[in-house]
Amino acid sequence: MLDSILTANVVVAFSIYFLGVASPGPSNLAIMGVAMSGSRKSALLMALGVISGSVFWGLLAALGLSVVLASFSGLLVAIKISGGLYLLWLAIKSARSALTSQCAIQASQKIVESSHLKIFCSGAAIHLTNPKAVFVWMSIVSFAMPVNAPLSSVLLVVLGCCMIGIVVFCSYALLFSTVLARQVYAKLRRYFESTLAIFFGFASYKMLTSKIIDA
Repeated sequence: MLDSILTANVVVAFSIYFLGVASPGPSNLAIMGVAMSGSRKSALLMALGVISGSVFWGLLAALGLSVVLASFSGLLVAIKISGGLYLLWLAIKSARSALTSQCAIQASQKIVESSHLKIFCSGAAIHLTNPKAVFVWMSIVSFAMPVNAPLSSVLLVVLGCCMIGIVVFCSYALLFSTVLARQVYAKLRRYFESTLAIFFGFASYKMLTSKIIDA
């Protein structure tokens, strides 16, 4: 039974998804930033927001709606521009934080801890405004399942990928919200925020200037 479910293609699809979500990217860096400057609960909420965005694109891919979406290039352009501008806003926010004094950390922590809904929505926005997520999920579903595969099998792939996402993103939240991580952050906060600003700025530039299929 297990062998019939975990085919070679499905295992490869899970591996591709794991490498994609575990490698450094806007979602992981955002979770790390919240975890080290805020509370563990806030970091987990950010992770759940990211996961919800991934689940959304995964379900669209499973239902075949992402193929329809891909045919409307204008909509994908709008998503790409929105994602690029959002990453630019994160870059500006990180740069401003890097320029603040050390005593501003506690104030930022209170804001993070009292804005749970905003943090969750920010995590979801990172995935929902990234057109690359559309093509990644389309590739995973098309690679893992044949054309005539039953919907239940496709949904199983999506569910498996989502479980991997939960483990990876929540692990980032838990790992970087430890006391040791916060102590390191307190000492290297400006360097960390500067790195985030550069990364988000570069990601914004690449997304706004690249072609849709490369976004």
